[in-house]
Amino acid sequence: MSTSVAPDRPCPFCVISITHPPTPLLPTPSPPPTRPLSPPTYLLLSTPSVLAFLDIMPLAPAHTLVIPRRHAPKLTDLSPSESAILGAWLPVISRAVCRVVGWGEFNIVQNNGPSAAQVVPHLHYHLIPRPPLGPAPGYTSLQISTVVFGRGQREDLEDKEGAEIAARIRKEIFAELEELRRNRGSGSNGTGPEGTGEGERSKRLEEEERVLLAQL
Repeated sequence: MSTSVAPDRPCPFCVISITHPPTPLLPTPSPPPTRPLSPPTYLLLSTPSVLAFLDIMPLAPAHTLVIPRRHAPKLTDLSPSESAILGAWLPVISRAVCRVVGWGEFNIVQNNGPSAAQVVPHLHYHLIPRPPLGPAPGYTSLQISTVVFGRGQREDLEDKEGAEIAARIRKEIFAELEELRRNRGSGSNGTGPEGTGEGERSKRLEEEERVLLAQL
């Protein structure tokens, strides 16, 4: 978002939350909002606690915003359970976005308050894919060098491009969740010996699966 939100206007992310109720995640176009939105929202995910959608003035292709459904201005306003759910979704959405753009590196940026460059007073994570160092098709050297920590040159997201990218990311998120379901159903969780790094990693993955699947 490029302009500050006027104090007497409703939170734009709360408007998105209200007009996009929780829906099952399917590898299909996102359900329409309950009422028209301007500008439109290119929805990637809508669960009881978390929403994800494309930034309408992206710093890079597939620049994504991830927010809690409940209005929480800053990170310090989240409950432990909300924080855990957001934390579980971030790597899933990140993997999906990276597969769509074909780049494996990205920034996760989260600002708290106007002095910290927060524009919309509703907590949100920016997931910004980063092209490889050096020349990148469609990007100038200035654009590449300044797309860091949420700063850089922004351009309006065109409707056709937004809809196409959103559909591809939704499909990849669905594939991620299908893999989680298969792993849980087969009992294949890669558990390592107790007390080893692999064993601890497996426990974290199991917790991620539990949190995510409970959201669907």
